[in-house]
Amino acid sequence: MNAMMKILRARYLAARRVARYLLAGALALGLAAPAFAEPPLEKTEIRYQGWAGQVTFTELAEDLGYLAPLKLKWVGNTISGPQDIQTVVTGDIDIGGAFYGAIIKLIAAKAPIKAVVGYYGSDANTYYGYFVKDDSPIKAARDLIGKKVAVNTLGAHLEFVLREYLAQNGLSAGEAKRVTLVAVPPVTGEQALRQGQVEVSALSGVLRDKALERSGIHSLFNDTDLFGQFTGGAYVLRDKFIKDNPNTARKLVEGISRAIQWAQTTPPDEVRARFDRIIAERKRNEDASSIKYWKSTGVASKGGVISDAELQIWIDWLVKDGLLKPGQIKASDTYTNEFNYFRPGKTAEAR
Repeated sequence: MNAMMKILRARYLAARRVARYLLAGALALGLAAPAFAEPPLEKTEIRYQGWAGQVTFTELAEDLGYLAPLKLKWVGNTISGPQDIQTVVTGDIDIGGAFYGAIIKLIAAKAPIKAVVGYYGSDANTYYGYFVKDDSPIKAARDLIGKKVAVNTLGAHLEFVLREYLAQNGLSAGEAKRVTLVAVPPVTGEQALRQGQVEVSALSGVLRDKALERSGIHSLFNDTDLFGQFTGGAYVLRDKFIKDNPNTARKLVEGISRAIQWAQTTPPDEVRARFDRIIAERKRNEDASSIKYWKSTGVASKGGVISDAELQIWIDWLVKDGLLKPGQIKASDTYTNEFNYFRPGKTAEAR
């Protein structure tokens, strides 16, 4: 028996040596590749728009090394989410982000885009408030009839939230139309309120915090009062971009989702320090003072994984407002989690 065991062991060791020699030869000839090698990318330059004085998660992903060998090409700054995703539709940039309602409306208009990762939202630290002066007679939703409300852009997050607030508080569609929305650049929203050009101004982040420091105003309501913590919008890619560049799309979205999760789990002071450095190094002659007020991502899910529920609430709103027909759009048709690093069922944590 011992002799037989020795023979079997000798054969096993010989077979292992042969296998090692064959693998070494294959690697030397370029016939085999390491198991961890990534598939080649179809496109290595990603065009995008930035935001003055802010760091996008696309930029953060590049700085963290999550996009390499992809390179970002900044083509300028955007002024709103709807403008950003419309520029994706026209093909002038590759990736852009906006409020879910704006994305749904574009898709309903046959725009060939998909939401791929949620990138902003509201929570206890990061939210939009609708502010009035302390001596304002406006105390409730009905008091807004005949008044002007400053928002950053029409047809986006701030308009939808305001309309929902009015509806939840019993205003009819006709009454809600008597509340006038005024598009005002965010940086002048506080001034417009204090000078009486509008009766209500929507403020968030540094603009909100600075305004509160100066006192004299208070919040009538916040978007979190209506929806709790929620992801409000997503980055989108064109369907053709995904079809023609599947490996690039995966690398890009995986990197962005990892950057979002990094910001979700890293102490805010470290995130702010990194944002400050990124802005300083890109040399765009911009004011970075707002970074010190950054508190959280506002994104409700890990790494911006998208769910039907996030979109359905806005689909229902658009149907109720008569902008969509019932059943015209399914939430699941407007997005994909296929490329998210933290997508359900993916063992990304084990990497």
